[in-house]
Amino acid sequence: MKGKVISVAGPVVKAKGMKGAKMYDLVKVGEEKLVGEIIELKEDIATIQVYEDTTGLKPGDDVINTGMPLAVELAPGLLAGIYDGIQRPLPKIMDRVGDYIKRGVEINAIDRKKKWEFIPKVKENEKVSKGDIIGVVQETPLIEHRIMVPLDIEKGIVESIEEGKFTVEEPVATIKINGEKKEICMLQRWPVRKQRPFKEKLPPTLPLITGQRVFDTFFPMAKGGTGAIPGGFGTGKTVSQHQLARWSDADIVVYIGCGERGNEMTEVLRDFPKLKDPRSGRPLMERTILIANTSNMPVAAREASIYTGITLAEYYRDMGYDVALMADSTSRWAEALREISGRLEEMPGEEGYPAYLASRLAEFYERAGRVKVLCSKDREGSISIVGAVSPPGGDFSEPVTQNTLRIVKVFWALDSDLADRRHFPAINWLRSYSLYLDRVKEWWEKNVGKEWLKLRNEAMELLQKEEELQEIIRLVGPDALPPIDRVILEGARMIREDFLQQNAYHEVDTYCPYKKQYEMLRIMLKCYHLMREAIEKGIDFEMLKNMKTREAIARMATVPNEEWEEKFKQIEQEMEKEFEDLMKRK
Repeated sequence: MKGKVISVAGPVVKAKGMKGAKMYDLVKVGEEKLVGEIIELKEDIATIQVYEDTTGLKPGDDVINTGMPLAVELAPGLLAGIYDGIQRPLPKIMDRVGDYIKRGVEINAIDRKKKWEFIPKVKENEKVSKGDIIGVVQETPLIEHRIMVPLDIEKGIVESIEEGKFTVEEPVATIKINGEKKEICMLQRWPVRKQRPFKEKLPPTLPLITGQRVFDTFFPMAKGGTGAIPGGFGTGKTVSQHQLARWSDADIVVYIGCGERGNEMTEVLRDFPKLKDPRSGRPLMERTILIANTSNMPVAAREASIYTGITLAEYYRDMGYDVALMADSTSRWAEALREISGRLEEMPGEEGYPAYLASRLAEFYERAGRVKVLCSKDREGSISIVGAVSPPGGDFSEPVTQNTLRIVKVFWALDSDLADRRHFPAINWLRSYSLYLDRVKEWWEKNVGKEWLKLRNEAMELLQKEEELQEIIRLVGPDALPPIDRVILEGARMIREDFLQQNAYHEVDTYCPYKKQYEMLRIMLKCYHLMREAIEKGIDFEMLKNMKTREAIARMATVPNEEWEEKFKQIEQEMEKEFEDLMKRK
């Protein structure tokens, strides 16, 4: 079906003669066949958002409707890939056209020539239904790609299946459905705006371990959970997301750079291939997919990048993997929605954002979750979403932050004051929260320590008391406080500086195992209790300040992760002995 362009306003193009077109159909616009999507229909006039630069488009240019929705290609070869918002492989584009992406470049997301070793997992005459694994391919040394029966096949019988090397388009099996034969190849397509179905959503009771103390111990995230990191410019959103992508115990990482500055995306593209996976020692890229969409790319493509990323995550979830998806940042996507909405002359909502902003954000975040996937046997997978939000001037009352807060269950509030004091990660412990605390408590208490929640709550109380004392300190100074209050300040300082602060660029401190986190907090709180006891028995506070123990505790974070158990026992014994000696001296 062909239509004609009648008007061009930035990324929004109107075309007439589009009778029979459907909402969200994929269209090719102009001589260069720019990729676009229909977002509004009135009689035979279609409004199209174009995902490429529209400079030079003019009325009268052809618009070809493909009749298909915007879809992603799903097959072995996705991992270690770097794509743009509409799933074009950037390294291949560079090989073809050089350093700058030209308009209308069409390259398949998946290599059609590469042959993969296919190993069948079902036998001939076996019954299969949608979502069942019929065979596997070793996609990277870390990840086995599971080839599933397409979701449009309800039930069938395997007529033939072969082992060997195949390209993604060659049939690997034939399935008989009600007397009809259907060939199955490794390549599938799935529309990005349609959520992949599942059997049942499971409660988020398993924590997503990230190796970051402030996230794991204070404000934990569950597998299948949703979290947001809002913060102004320079507060460390991107570094926090890099850390989560690097160290979280998910099997697959999907990192979406959505409208971020080019230098930040460059850092991801440069660093990730060099990073080692902490579990296997292999390159981290072998279980990562990067979607690079920078601020100088066409605005409309930001929306496509978000949907492309979540659909790829759902595909790996259906195989039974735990997926962590990082979106950096959803504010840039909201800005794109605002621009398109303005060009469509829709009634604006708060601060010019469209009235449907909240429902679009909710649609995205609700695709997270730990689920039982569609298949004849039981298989579980999860998608955990962490979205960065960039409120202008760090103002959390703006619409994107507020609407995100209504949806997500974990709020990690970045604070510019902490960032200015070089306290990183600059998570404000008094403004942040996690609604998964009670859900993950059982796992922590069973696998790590029975007192986990008690210790965490006690540390939080201590930090809150410190905040209350700050008002008095501003008036009279810390030396005028009674000794017991000075001990509270000292205990809070230990937790603040030695536990919550973590150096992302330190070879040991960048990742802290969960058992080590628990022991660190337990020893710090024990030290605080011993100090309280000493003060109650009349020991001078200045003597407590000069104890050697304080230095050992400050260095706990950098004790190598293979040696910490032995070293921590030693620190605890020395601490107890030093306090005993103090009491005797009195």
